Amino acid sequence: MKVFSDHSRPCPDRPAARALVAGSVGNFIEWYEFGVYGYFATVIAARFFTPEGAGAAEGLVRTYASFALAFFFRPVGAALFGRLGDRVGRRPVLVLVIALMTGATTLIGVLPTYATVGALAPWLLTVLRILQGLSAGGEFGGAVSLLTECAPPGRRGLYGAWQSFTVALGLLGGAGVAALLATVLDAGQLADWGWRLAFLLTLPMGIGALWLRLRLDETPAFRSGAVREVPSAREVRRAVALGAGRVMGWAAAGYTFLVVLPSYLQSTLDASFQQALLATVLANAGFAVTILPAGLLSDRVGRRPVMLAGAALVVVLSVPLLDLLQDGGTSDTLKGVSVFGAGAVVGLMAGPGPAMLAEMFPTGVRYTGLGLAYALSNAVFSGCAGLIITESVRRTGNVDVPAYYAAAACAVSALALTVTRNPAGTGSREEADAGDRADVRDVVRRDRRGGGRSAPGG
Repeated sequence: MKVFSDHSRPCPDRPAARALVAGSVGNFIEWYEFGVYGYFATVIAARFFTPEGAGAAEGLVRTYASFALAFFFRPVGAALFGRLGDRVGRRPVLVLVIALMTGATTLIGVLPTYATVGALAPWLLTVLRILQGLSAGGEFGGAVSLLTECAPPGRRGLYGAWQSFTVALGLLGGAGVAALLATVLDAGQLADWGWRLAFLLTLPMGIGALWLRLRLDETPAFRSGAVREVPSAREVRRAVALGAGRVMGWAAAGYTFLVVLPSYLQSTLDASFQQALLATVLANAGFAVTILPAGLLSDRVGRRPVMLAGAALVVVLSVPLLDLLQDGGTSDTLKGVSVFGAGAVVGLMAGPGPAMLAEMFPTGVRYTGLGLAYALSNAVFSGCAGLIITESVRRTGNVDVPAYYAAAACAVSALALTVTRNPAGTGSREEADAGDRADVRDVVRRDRRGGGRSAPGG
């Protein structure tokens, strides 16, 4: 199978640091908003999807259907903005997607509810969710391309991990804002207008992110036209499918434990809003703690061993975790440690994941390829997580559904991670899988000798 060489000089130190910040900040905003939507799912269900006489569970399912719809537009955004980013550059497209995300999220904060405009309300919300899905689809591929193409030799795992780290920060930021609003406002104020403040906060954050991205330079890999060969469409499709399989466990377990958990605890285990948010904060804190170390470790031992460890732990520990949460005799401390550990295990997959995907595609198709792989996986296994879990629990009465869902997805990911050749990979035979130990050692040796050439794919 043909492989493709893709060598280029990394960014100088100062532009690399600037790229790290500008690439990460947009991702923070994206996941802050998606977190807020998940945390306020029960409130949004009541305001937009529950007409008079309808049940709360039915409204929650409709809310998650809107949530899933946005994810299904992510692959469209990944293809649209990815092709544009591979042709005109990373910087202009990243500017465009952050402007679109900021505008759509801010408008959610001023939307009229079902009580005001009737059936038009859920349609307006759904249109804005679609715009968010399109922009989010374009965000990941561009941000990860920017981060990994500007990374120093032997540090792509660490630099790519910042993308996942800002996912954790965004979800934690959303949880923190939701918890603050729930603390300072009474239930009536929160349901009436308080939830809007969380969405309106996106406007100043988005303006700041836009300013940072306007000051970015284009990546050296794209400027130099480093890739002289491009893989065939068939090879790209196969690589996209393999990449999606490798990250589906990260997508499913991440959304199950980090986003869906609050509404699951409220609707299934009768937890209060504050208790559910506290559990989510702990899970996201555990997620954040392991991401950067996992990315750094993957620069030493390879991407696949670290990700395989995370996937295996989810398969083994998911059911025991939910059993602990369901057991009324379990202490609050042990429950807190359990959800913290669940987040930490997901971080083992999320840390090396971005670099692993970036290294599967050469420069000329990287934005499109890695963006599509990630977006397709998230469309099915993240976007549908809330809908599948909520509806399955409602129909079957089995409260272990979230554990089965996360474990099954991670089992498939573990199998995909054992495939050692990338259909559209970069570099020599040993470098075709950039998570391979030989590639990591070669990069580290070149770095120590002071060699300026980057690792394959960057």
